[in-house]
Amino acid sequence: MAISIKKPKEIEKLRESNRIVARTLNYLKENISAGMSLKEINQMGEEFIKSQNARAAFKGLYGFPAGVCTSLNEVIIHGIPNDTKVKEGDILGLDIGVEKDGWYGDAAVTIPIGKISKRDEDLIACAKDALYYAIDIIKEGMRFKELSYELEKFIKKRGYVPLRNFCGHGIGRKPHEEPEIPNYLDSPNPKQGPKIKNGMVFCIEPMICQKSPIPKILEDKWSVTSEDGLRGSHYEHTVAIIGKRAEILSIDE
Repeated sequence: MAISIKKPKEIEKLRESNRIVARTLNYLKENISAGMSLKEINQMGEEFIKSQNARAAFKGLYGFPAGVCTSLNEVIIHGIPNDTKVKEGDILGLDIGVEKDGWYGDAAVTIPIGKISKRDEDLIACAKDALYYAIDIIKEGMRFKELSYELEKFIKKRGYVPLRNFCGHGIGRKPHEEPEIPNYLDSPNPKQGPKIKNGMVFCIEPMICQKSPIPKILEDKWSVTSEDGLRGSHYEHTVAIIGKRAEILSIDE
C-alpha cells in the first residue's frame, strides 16, 4: 500500500486535530496528582477532548475501552484505565488520539508523579530525547529504515533498548496508515525501502525498555510491558514533512 501525500490544506486539518491532542496532554499534565485513579485521569482526558468539539479516537478503536492509554510504571504502552491510584514516585504514560472533521491526531508523553528517582528521570529522558533527535535529523529523501536505525542507535547509546513488535505509523484520515516505523532496524540494510517525501505525515514514538526488548502482553489483552518486568517510557509526536524537513503538528501554538 502506498504512503499517502497530503495536500497543504489536509495538513492544516491534521494540525487542528493534533493541537487538540497537545492541549489535552498539557491539561492532564497540569492536573494529574497523586491519589487520582487511572479511570479518573481517563475521564478528565475524554471530557477535555469533548470540550474541544472533537472525539476521543482511541475509544472503541480495535475494541480499546477508553479515550486515554494510561500506562503506569512497567506498562510501556496501551495501558487500560482502571481503579489503580497513581502515587508519588510513579511514572505514567499518556497516549491520546483525537478525531476532528475526519482527520486524526496522535501523541504521547511519560510524566512523573511528584518526585521520582534519577533512574526514572533518565528513562523518561531517553524516550523524549530520542523523539526530538529523530525529528531533528529527518530530511526529504531519507529512508524510513534509516530513521529506524538512527532511533535504535540513539536508544542503545543511552543504555536502553527499543521495544520490539510495536512501531510508529502514518496518520491522516485513519489513525494508522502506512508506513510502519519501528524504533529499530528490522532488516540488514537501512538503505532500502520507501523514502521520506514532502507531504507525508506520520507518528514517531520511541518505546523504551531497560533490558529486554521482548514485549509481554498482560491478561487484559492490551497492556504491554517488557519481558524484563522493569519500568518503561514512551513519547510520541505527529510530524509533517514541509519544506523538506519534519514539522511537529502535535503542539499547541
